[in-house]
Amino acid sequence: MDERMRNERRIRTSAGVQQRARELRQEMTRAEQLLWERLRNRQLGGLKFRRQHPLGPFITDFYCAEKRLVVEIDGDIHDLQKEQDEQRTRQFEEFGYRVIRFRNEEIEANISLVVKKIFEACQSPSPRMGRGDRGEGSWR
Repeated sequence: MDERMRNERRIRTSAGVQQRARELRQEMTRAEQLLWERLRNRQLGGLKFRRQHPLGPFITDFYCAEKRLVVEIDGDIHDLQKEQDEQRTRQFEEFGYRVIRFRNEEIEANISLVVKKIFEACQSPSPRMGRGDRGEGSWR
């Protein structure tokens, strides 16, 4: 893929979102820390994961660019914002990303099962590329 094609697939992120992502990397929850210990340094199938990675106006908890996989960890606050989470997931999917979600409690109770589910998601075919992959869409 040439440089122009790579740039068309990239989702632009504001400097403010990038700064907030840097801050969040320093303030990880216990569940995020546990999962990061299993995903970092290409430990999962040789795949590179990023933590607190900005995509457009959003910051993903974990992201694997090669598989276009977004891993979200939901704490108690997410019980109050289900509609927002669903809208965010739809927007990611429109841009050709797959999203999987786990509760903090799932990660803390059975990290091995969570890692297995993430690995399985990485093995399935990537979702159909959405309109954003062709540079036509925009974040709402």
